[in-house]
Amino acid sequence: MSNCCGEERSGESCATVLSDTNAPTRCFHCGVEGRPVERQTMLHHVRHEHLARVNSEAYRFCPDPNCAVVYFSESGTRFTVDEVRELVSAKTTGDRRPICYCFGFTEGDAREEITRDGTSKIPSQISQLIKAGMCACEVRNPAGVCCLGEVNRTVKRLSGVSGGD
Repeated sequence: MSNCCGEERSGESCATVLSDTNAPTRCFHCGVEGRPVERQTMLHHVRHEHLARVNSEAYRFCPDPNCAVVYFSESGTRFTVDEVRELVSAKTTGDRRPICYCFGFTEGDAREEITRDGTSKIPSQISQLIKAGMCACEVRNPAGVCCLGEVNRTVKRLSGVSGGD
């Protein structure tokens, strides 16, 4: 069986999400299309002092880098970048920006490796760990999806850039 990362895992899937066809799909704040996320993902990322506001509604992740909303629901419940536990890749820039939540890689790690070695082995390291069944992207990544696509995009972008943010 294939998981969200495109790797084989027996009987597990990273991509089980809550979806409610009646729920709005666009962020009320910025209008960008959001992607469904599991309740478990929400509970993992929302700061403890805001957990009481997480209800049984379907939630979506807002990927717009210019929008402070991270999660939104049909009723208008919103959780912003200040109400989640860690930096959100889609809404952060610079070397501290997480690019892999399962294994802790940041944009700075990729930049440093590319500056030092001319390339980055981070994507292949992550692929090996995924094959070993060690990812939990659906929970650890605030967007509820595999981080490998973001890792590859970041490494590609940084390969032509030197210096830091």
